[in-house]
Amino acid sequence: MSSSLATVSYIGATILFILSLGGLANPETARRGNLFGIVGMAIAVLATVFGPRVTPAGIPWIVGALVIGGAIGLFAAKKVQMTQMPELVALMHSLVGLAACLVGFASYVDTSTVFPTEAEKAIHEVEIYLGILIGAVTFSGSLIAFGKLSGKIGGKPLLLPGRHLLNLAGLLVVIWFGREFLRVHDIQAGMTPLLVMTVISLLFGVHMVMAIGGADMPVVVSMLNSYSGWAAAATGFMLSNDLLIVVGALVGSSGAILSYIMCRAMNRNFISVIAGGFGGGAPAAKGAGGGAAEPQGEVTAVSAVETAELLREAKNVVIVPGYGMAVAQAQHTVYEITKHLREKGVNVRFGIHPVAGRMPGHMNVLLAEAKVPYDIVLEMDEINDDFPETDVSMVIGANDIVNPAAQDDPTSPIAGMPVLEVWKAKTSIVMKRSMASGYAGVDNPLFYKENNRMLFGDAKKMLDEVLAALRG
Repeated sequence: MSSSLATVSYIGATILFILSLGGLANPETARRGNLFGIVGMAIAVLATVFGPRVTPAGIPWIVGALVIGGAIGLFAAKKVQMTQMPELVALMHSLVGLAACLVGFASYVDTSTVFPTEAEKAIHEVEIYLGILIGAVTFSGSLIAFGKLSGKIGGKPLLLPGRHLLNLAGLLVVIWFGREFLRVHDIQAGMTPLLVMTVISLLFGVHMVMAIGGADMPVVVSMLNSYSGWAAAATGFMLSNDLLIVVGALVGSSGAILSYIMCRAMNRNFISVIAGGFGGGAPAAKGAGGGAAEPQGEVTAVSAVETAELLREAKNVVIVPGYGMAVAQAQHTVYEITKHLREKGVNVRFGIHPVAGRMPGHMNVLLAEAKVPYDIVLEMDEINDDFPETDVSMVIGANDIVNPAAQDDPTSPIAGMPVLEVWKAKTSIVMKRSMASGYAGVDNPLFYKENNRMLFGDAKKMLDEVLAALRG
């Protein structure tokens, strides 16, 4: 393939990637957007493999790597459940970071590259240094995020004494070694500051994500997505590959925008998320005497049969899914209940909080998998005003996103966080395994409200019983 044809292919792939991002912005066009991305990536890979920069002797090695990587991808696609998508996304981000590190080291030890001037050589070395730095932070941070999302690492934030000073000291050391790296002219001598910086960057990635609580994990996923994009862009600069630069910038900027949206949805700023400490296995809110906060009323438990009766008599129902629905893999039963109620003339809709679940759009993905119609799945801002006219609001495995303390208690850790106002419905039903607090570690006054009912048990099991009662 000639250089001109490869360039045209890259331009076409870039256009398809932009169309893909546009399509993924809406559930109804997401499948088409995904297809655009697949076609664009296929064109990009073929143009690279058969382009002028790959020698015929290298093609068998590349094809072998593609076969191995493709087989792993197909295996993951078949084996990984939709409920495991957040940790899979985090793991994929780590691979992007690892690739940036490996390409950076390979580019540095490559003696075949000749630079006409010292300035060009210095610029290339800056690209290598920054690329490895971003890649190492992305790699280790994503691995920790994978561990937290999969439950292998506890969600409680690890707050070391003087952690901000540690981060600042690490940054100063990285800058100093970057200066030393640019001053040396020998590969062996330059490898020392490069390796020191890599180790510090890996430790920083671990420290950064370990300090972030479970309640902020949706922001962390989108943040790491942004980091992986910038790592890819840095790799593009190292390889002088325009397509990698453009695609990396697209992913990096879109991930940054998404992180900003997530932070707004939680009434948090990005710096406070990075600083860590919010949510993740913390105990329930404490009272003035140091004991657990006193319950704000009596809890009224209901059975699956009583829940079915409330749904059967309702005219307007709003379902609010949360991470508990994902864990129980109850989305298909939710769809069957929705389908049955709609056939009986009940107006059923879904209210989705931007940070419900473990990654942006987590609930939308699960509901789409279960064939729930897109037009009845509404965002928080679209449905909050409708709760006063709702007969039954049904919360499935959610907690902090329906906590009225966010509006009523200025001292609450989630004060000011926009929430779904399910308590304004005539009756609210909360499905949970127990009275345990959510990821923010605070008590939920919703459970004790007079118009609230608690349906305790595994979401899948209880919803199956509700469906059986509805059909019976």
